[in-house]
Amino acid sequence: MGSIWEPENKFAVWKEIEILACEAQAELGQCGITKDEAAWIRAHADFRVDRIDEIEAVTNHDVIAFLTCMGEYIDADMPEGAEKPSRWVHYGMTSSDLGDTALSYQITQALDIIIEDARKLGRVAKDRAFELADALCVGRTHGIHAEPMTFGMKFGSWAWALKRSLTRLEQAREVAAIGAISGAVGTYSSIDPFVEAYVCEHMGLVPDPLSTQVLARDRHAQVASTLAVVASTLESIAMQVRLMQQTDVIEAEEPFRPGQKGSSAMPHKRNPITVERVCGLSRIVKANAQVGFDDVALWYERDISHSGAERVALADSFIALDYMFAKMQFILEGLQVYPEKMKLNLDRTRGLIFSSKVLLALVDTGITREAAYAIVQRNAMAVWSDIQNAVVGPTYRERLEADPEANLAPEKLDEIFDPWAFLAHKDVVFKKLESLTF
Repeated sequence: MGSIWEPENKFAVWKEIEILACEAQAELGQCGITKDEAAWIRAHADFRVDRIDEIEAVTNHDVIAFLTCMGEYIDADMPEGAEKPSRWVHYGMTSSDLGDTALSYQITQALDIIIEDARKLGRVAKDRAFELADALCVGRTHGIHAEPMTFGMKFGSWAWALKRSLTRLEQAREVAAIGAISGAVGTYSSIDPFVEAYVCEHMGLVPDPLSTQVLARDRHAQVASTLAVVASTLESIAMQVRLMQQTDVIEAEEPFRPGQKGSSAMPHKRNPITVERVCGLSRIVKANAQVGFDDVALWYERDISHSGAERVALADSFIALDYMFAKMQFILEGLQVYPEKMKLNLDRTRGLIFSSKVLLALVDTGITREAAYAIVQRNAMAVWSDIQNAVVGPTYRERLEADPEANLAPEKLDEIFDPWAFLAHKDVVFKKLESLTF
């Protein structure tokens, strides 16, 4: 990913665009360049980053520095006194034609990598969802024990989130794959629209229907915001792993390799450092989305207030997100899962997680919901009090059995206090997950 944003790749894309424009002009037969000259330009065009930097130190203009450098290579082997083929390079074009079209191509290169990242991680999440489909655990809302679920459902929800990320990324790629070779203020005043169509076709881009010398930055803002949403999804998954790795929970933890150290001071520590890193990097990608939004508003047909900002923000966001995907791939593939601890946690509230079933069963006996709720909550709060004060008191079921108002038969209580009763429709969830493709 990093190489896409290196000057070497950027200038290689610039070179190809300029060569294609020359070939299109020769094909068109209007501006004077011959097909032989276009072929010469393709065969001899080259550049050196250090030479471009040297020229730019004088010109203070990156495109002119690049064109001067490339022209030196094109004309170097021409016979003495011959006309210089480099005169046809950048003919009728303006700097944004080159820079914006190249940036679009770089974005598609980068998005292709991120899209494949999303596919790979989505497949991992789906596979592990089925692997852990029957690993019973407690669900939590507001961080508090709620009702039983299976650990595979967590992976399944992540898989669906990654599928949505994939869809967003593919949409962003379509929005970004736009080029423009339309000249100053986008009027084609000195260049035929055929050149734009030719260059874009060969670069895998679509001509902008109306560029004003620059490509409108709402496209780039959509890319930046998509990267931010995807980063937020990875952050959400990483956050779940962090929560599950807490000492008081420890239902799962990120891989801890032989020889790894957790703390310089406390040798016992196994800290969730990788998922914490993912959460931290997400902040950068989300913050960079704001740069994309701010870059949309330009003066009249163009200015370059966006230019320096997006060179930093786009590259950083793509590199950070690609790294985040690599780390999450490592984490989800190697996530250590502890089903026995899940079962232990399921019982930590001494049966309170079955309160919703008790409520419905009491309503079924013919009493009002309000009356049933009062019975359920009264006994639940007594159990909570015991838990908070570390008192080994009656379980929730035992309190209900002792409550004369909780008129439920032992067989009914057996049915209620079966955690799998909550998961009678679990197969519906996993049947839907089977259809998910990446």
